[in-house]
Amino acid sequence: MSTEQNKATLRRHYNEVMEQGKLEVVDQIFAPNFVDHDEDNPTHDLAGAKQFFVMARSALPDNTTRVEDMVAEGDRVVARITVSGTHRGEFMGTPPTGRHITFPGIDIVRCAEGKIVEHWSLYDKMGLLQQLGVLPAQTPG
Repeated sequence: MSTEQNKATLRRHYNEVMEQGKLEVVDQIFAPNFVDHDEDNPTHDLAGAKQFFVMARSALPDNTTRVEDMVAEGDRVVARITVSGTHRGEFMGTPPTGRHITFPGIDIVRCAEGKIVEHWSLYDKMGLLQQLGVLPAQTPG
């Protein structure tokens, strides 16, 4: 597959799975042996991935993922994103707050035969927890 096709696959994940909640798309764009290396959600199959996507959608049902930058080389795609949404369901053990949250992140995926095979991510976890009220907001020093 071309780098442009791989980028389109990742965009499809953001748009159709995360924003629209089309869980059936997961089988179309993720490999059966998908592995998520995320420290908060290590997953080694599609069932675990779907479970995470359902939890994320219920926590932020109006979420949007804005792609700030996307670069692809070979079988890898890197996206710098901004996720926004209203906290309406339990998220990371935190009950719904009704707060609108926005946090940046970076996703790296490896694709094979048009499907996402592996995923790594980094995101502003501290900023997210501060917005949820779990951690106190940082005050300028």
